[in-house]
Amino acid sequence: MDFDSSFGSSLVLRSDRVLLRSLQPADLNELRLISGDPSLWHWFTRRLNEPGELETWLQESIDQRTARVRFPFTVIDLTGAESAADSRVAGSSSFGNISFPDKRIEIGWTWYGNHFRGSGINLHCKLLMLQYAFEKLCFERVEFKTDALNNRSRAALIKIGAKEEGILRSHMLMPGNRRRDSVYFSVLREEWPEVKQRLHLLISSL
Repeated sequence: MDFDSSFGSSLVLRSDRVLLRSLQPADLNELRLISGDPSLWHWFTRRLNEPGELETWLQESIDQRTARVRFPFTVIDLTGAESAADSRVAGSSSFGNISFPDKRIEIGWTWYGNHFRGSGINLHCKLLMLQYAFEKLCFERVEFKTDALNNRSRAALIKIGAKEEGILRSHMLMPGNRRRDSVYFSVLREEWPEVKQRLHLLISSL
């Protein structure tokens, strides 16, 4: 098992609510339509509403896929869609920090347009991506990291059953030259059945 066999350009993850497919340059215009609100980027490492930033982010994402270090998805909302033409681009999420020898992967680099935040799309995405990591790749560990100040993100990860592990101090440089402390969370293979059940329950309660 390697990157090319696990993360081919044809990889698609899908539920009845959401579809994740490989990020493409042609997604730029639709992503631009949902990225203009400055408040979206308060916790993000880039301000994609600023001129040129979205284009740079997209190209870097694709370059990292080419370098086999990350697999970025375009997230597509299927709500009310009778065909692919009716669906809407909702944002992006990625697999990264992939280690096949260690059977470890990270889920992150995630953002959604304002209309899609709090809609349940993120739960569907997390379920599909965790399911792929544990049930298709047969990995042992999936990790997440978030800003230590982002209480909403930390609470959401705890709610699905991810375990908080610790804080990396002064871990990342944020816009405005703030040094971010990052909190790591993880789900292990033996914890996946319980986390999967939690996600299904949360989705069914929407």
